[in-house]
Amino acid sequence: MIEIKSGRDHDAILTVTSEASSMPLRMLMLIAILATLSASSAGAPADSSPALSELMTRLQLQHAKLWFAGKLSNWSLASYELRQIDSNLEAAGRLLADPSRAIRAREQIQAVGQALQSKDVAAFMKSYAALTNECNGCHRSSGYAPIAIQIPLTVPVPNQLFVDQVAEGRALAHSNCGTCHLVADAAKEPPTLRPPAPAFPEIVSRSSFSADALRLFLTSSHRRLGPDQTMPNPRLSEYQIEAIVAYLETLGARPPR
Repeated sequence: MIEIKSGRDHDAILTVTSEASSMPLRMLMLIAILATLSASSAGAPADSSPALSELMTRLQLQHAKLWFAGKLSNWSLASYELRQIDSNLEAAGRLLADPSRAIRAREQIQAVGQALQSKDVAAFMKSYAALTNECNGCHRSSGYAPIAIQIPLTVPVPNQLFVDQVAEGRALAHSNCGTCHLVADAAKEPPTLRPPAPAFPEIVSRSSFSADALRLFLTSSHRRLGPDQTMPNPRLSEYQIEAIVAYLETLGARPPR
């Protein structure tokens, strides 16, 4: 007869009676190993599942992206990342042995959301720090003290722009083009001068309009631009051109009134 018991430290104790002494040694060792693994699994934390680990990895990335979006006043991106964090924390709470651990962190998320809604950078930074501290407090109380997060020092992904490109494009369009062109709404934003320059909404509605054509037009090295050579070269940098292109593309994407 074979009897397997769990020891004090979850080590399997294998007892073999004389009746089973003829069983091959390899089989006995396999049984002992399986029993040890079973006992170790029984003593593992209930919230150490691979699914929870994956959620926490996502949260760490979103936590970093939220910081740069809010710090650079990209309120739309920051709100998006905050929604992702809230959704993943809710999912993580369902996997925790004590679901109440995630409640206080989600309360801090509400404070961050209020700062984003008011577009207050100082309030955002304060609430973000409180959220970070709450996450670390949850880690410590859950037995994961070595996992400590901080306010990020560098951007988490090098291929993402964290400034609000469309907002920058709008500001550049007004400052560089608004003297002659109507940038958006005629009732709210009349140009300072009124030469025969087409309005931006008219430009983007043309069948010939494309982002590539606009880039080529704005990067021209000629002294003056346009078919009548009446437009001075704005001499924009590459990132400024991309911002203006992004803004005009959003104008073209708007549904007709």
